[in-house]
Amino acid sequence: MPKSFSILSINTSEAKGVQKTPVEKAVFRSGHGIEGDAHAGPWHRQVSLLANEDIETMRGKGIEIACGDFAENITTEGIELAALPIGTRLHLGEVVLEVTQIGKECHHGCAIYQAVGDCVMPRQGMFTKVIQGGTISSDSVCYYDL
Repeated sequence: MPKSFSILSINTSEAKGVQKTPVEKAVFRSGHGIEGDAHAGPWHRQVSLLANEDIETMRGKGIEIACGDFAENITTEGIELAALPIGTRLHLGEVVLEVTQIGKECHHGCAIYQAVGDCVMPRQGMFTKVIQGGTISSDSVCYYDL
């Protein structure tokens, strides 16, 4: 049975290694990623996701963090991303993403890690590739099925 979740924020940046800025909607291209985002391209980490619940954990350590500050493309609510197996397909409106990686090595000098001695992205962040393209906004209907 499909399980639903929500998009809290869609975030993009024109350069790698910087915080992403929330946008109203985004165009996803199959096999590429989000149009105009620095991380798009023909590889396995085209679109990144991070749960707001995990961001709240970091806020509890006394740091002010906004959506996109971990450089995630999609900030979700109501889904435990790190618990999903590789290969899971996420449906965001007409867009279909496939989970390719959970977590990543934090890049050298991560400002969040330096500020609080921890970062959730290496443990909780998720990376996907775009299987089916389309346009989404934060009110797109989202679900996944195990």
